[in-house]
Amino acid sequence: MGILSRTSYVIRSKINSVLNRAEDPTETLDYSYEQMRDQLQEVKRGIADLTTQKKRLEMQKKRLEENVEKHNEQARTAVQQDREDLARRALEKKKTKMNQIEDLERQISELQSQQDSLIDQKDELQNRIEEFRTKKETMKARHEAAKASSTVSEAMTATGEEFEDVGRAIERAEEQTEDMEARAAALDELQDSGAFEDVMSDQDQIDRELEELSTDSGVEAELETLKSEMGGGAEPEPEPEPESVDEDDLEEIETDVDNAEIDSELEELQEEENS
Repeated sequence: MGILSRTSYVIRSKINSVLNRAEDPTETLDYSYEQMRDQLQEVKRGIADLTTQKKRLEMQKKRLEENVEKHNEQARTAVQQDREDLARRALEKKKTKMNQIEDLERQISELQSQQDSLIDQKDELQNRIEEFRTKKETMKARHEAAKASSTVSEAMTATGEEFEDVGRAIERAEEQTEDMEARAAALDELQDSGAFEDVMSDQDQIDRELEELSTDSGVEAELETLKSEMGGGAEPEPEPEPESVDEDDLEEIETDVDNAEIDSELEELQEEENS
């Protein structure tokens, strides 16, 4: 196969593919049906024209037959009047008209045969058109049903392009919703655990704990006040007299105090490192 032949073949195949995609079977069937109806109308017009021509010949034949009868009368009258020459002329005209009548009868017979043939063709074509119309409507109904079924199948399986886009949109929405729910749950958990410090406050964890202790101390002091008021005029217990302390004991107390302060400061440093 040469280059030009291959190129022509490829072009024809491409055009055929485009036409197949653009073709609507229902429109093609309707167009074919209209073409067949046009052919039927052409056959009917041909039959009408043929019948008209045959009628004209029949009318001409009738006139010739009337002339033949007229020439017969003329020949009889001429014989009765001893005018043989006139009778001969009348008979000659009669013979001519008879020959024309025979020719017309032959033409009329041929036209009748053609008319009968065209009528048979018309009847056959009309039957084929009716059959095609029935098949056409059936095929159109099947095509529409198949098209509807395909659309429903695409909708159910989400294989269509639009349904795929909708499915992807739903998936993205679900993913974003799950992310926001997880983030909200994490923030709630961190907030409950106290991991987040109030950005509007200058207090740190130690300040908040000291504030809580101060609050607890205030509550205890108020509770003691209420107890004293409820106890009436009860005499307060005498304060114990301070015991005398030796110098050696005083040094031990100072040593203990120093160690307690060191331990307290160390614990504060450890808390600051951990916080």
